[in-house]
Amino acid sequence: MQITASTVSLTVDDVAASQQFFTAHLGYTEQAAADGFASLARPDAAVDIVLLARGTQVLPADQRDRRASGLILAFTTSDIQGEEKRLSAEGVDITMPLREEPWGERLFQVTDPNGVVVQFVEWAVQVADSSVADG
Repeated sequence: MQITASTVSLTVDDVAASQQFFTAHLGYTEQAAADGFASLARPDAAVDIVLLARGTQVLPADQRDRRASGLILAFTTSDIQGEEKRLSAEGVDITMPLREEPWGERLFQVTDPNGVVVQFVEWAVQVADSSVADG
């Protein structure tokens, strides 16, 4: 199998609100749209996003009323501090402020109008392979 692209499909209550959030603040552009549907992409390595309205008939019956929840859409980036400042200046609510984990991961989170959590990650240090250190 050869994967040529990756897309995450998110079921949300308000497609237009999420579409506006991702295009205005995260650099996505609309590839296609219709009532209750939007396909978004970026020119870099970010995953493509499809937004579907909750209850849409194109989904199997057992999936129609589900919402995107429990999911964290994570993007690895550089200049994470600058990104947090930029988003904050644009009025985006930083729902988890920038912090650094003991293993070297720097991260912060924002949440779109439909509750989709978007996490930005930057590695502050290279994590050592413990098997080599123990060797």
